[in-house]
Amino acid sequence: MTDEEWTAVRPLLPLPAWLKGRGGQPEGYCHRQLLDAIRYLVAGGISWRAMPADFPAWGRVYAFFRRWREHGLIAEFHDRLRGRVREREGREAGPTAGIIDAQSVKAAASVPAASRGWDGGKKVDGRYLEPAQACPSCA
Repeated sequence: MTDEEWTAVRPLLPLPAWLKGRGGQPEGYCHRQLLDAIRYLVAGGISWRAMPADFPAWGRVYAFFRRWREHGLIAEFHDRLRGRVREREGREAGPTAGIIDAQSVKAAASVPAASRGWDGGKKVDGRYLEPAQACPSCA
């Protein structure tokens, strides 16, 4: 994680209880190390237990990930960093377009004729699925 990225997400992290005077003891790992481990896991597509020894133990990383996810912090980290990348590329911080996609799927003869049809463009006799996917700012 670069210093710029860390500066963007650092304010989102909750203060540990021991820093607020509510007891407990200092955490054994820096939050930046934990975020680096999570990013490594996502980028490499590895399992939690395959975490390299350079990072904190997988159980600690997973415990923090789960806690942060439950509080919505993982999504907030992603949104903040995505916004910075988009701005760096000369675009608006949030997406402004939606994608509408359709799909033709071959259907078995046992599927009722009322729910299937012919897609001449794709030459498919089947069902036409129309999932619409839009970003929140487009709604």
